[in-house]
Amino acid sequence: MNIEIANRLVFLRKAKGFSQEGLADQLGISRQAVSKWERAESSPDTSNLIMLAKLYGVSLDELLNTDQEKFESSEKVVATSEAITRKANEKSEYVSIGWNGIHIKDSNEEVHIGWQGIHIIEGGKEIDQAGRDYYDTSNNSADCDSGKLESLWSIAIVASYLWIGFAHSLWHPGWLLFLVIPVITSFIQAVKKRQAELFAYPALVTLCYLFLGFVAGNWHPTWVLFLTIPVYYSAINVIRKVKK
Repeated sequence: MNIEIANRLVFLRKAKGFSQEGLADQLGISRQAVSKWERAESSPDTSNLIMLAKLYGVSLDELLNTDQEKFESSEKVVATSEAITRKANEKSEYVSIGWNGIHIKDSNEEVHIGWQGIHIIEGGKEIDQAGRDYYDTSNNSADCDSGKLESLWSIAIVASYLWIGFAHSLWHPGWLLFLVIPVITSFIQAVKKRQAELFAYPALVTLCYLFLGFVAGNWHPTWVLFLTIPVYYSAINVIRKVKK
């Protein structure tokens, strides 16, 4: 078998989305046999040629046609289409890691991990770890209002920090005010969606510990506050199971 026909067999197989193993299964032969055809080391027999023509939706004449120019033109069209699709998929996928958390997106779903917990968006809906819907992201007017409220809180905290810094030189420990932002915003989300696990309880514990440490010098035994974090989430799970 000449190299032109071998190349055509490769082109037609890929155009139909078959792997060498998949094609071999369809024909009831080994993958090595398909590989030899496509390297022009051997030729398929008549029965296999007929089955190949049926699988690829072409006639035997088209399968064995040696019009290389026409074949190469078709191959370029398919290759260009595949490249455009691949680039489009790459643009719709990203991984972002920053101060506001970890954000991962692919063509099927999004995963956001931050102060407010873990959020998975799939099919236009945001779900929690238990698989329950939080809200439909295709209708987000309420979320816009909530976002505006959270933004106002953030601006108020920043303004307060600047005021106590410039007016009273309390840059430290005044920076603790910034920990209030995730506490307030997560509290708003938890109340709105009635999901206690959305509340950034670890941030609240950290804020209390640092405040008592810097202001009152009670680093010990206030570190015990951190032991309440697993208790908090365990209590949520227990309550959830009881409600079910």
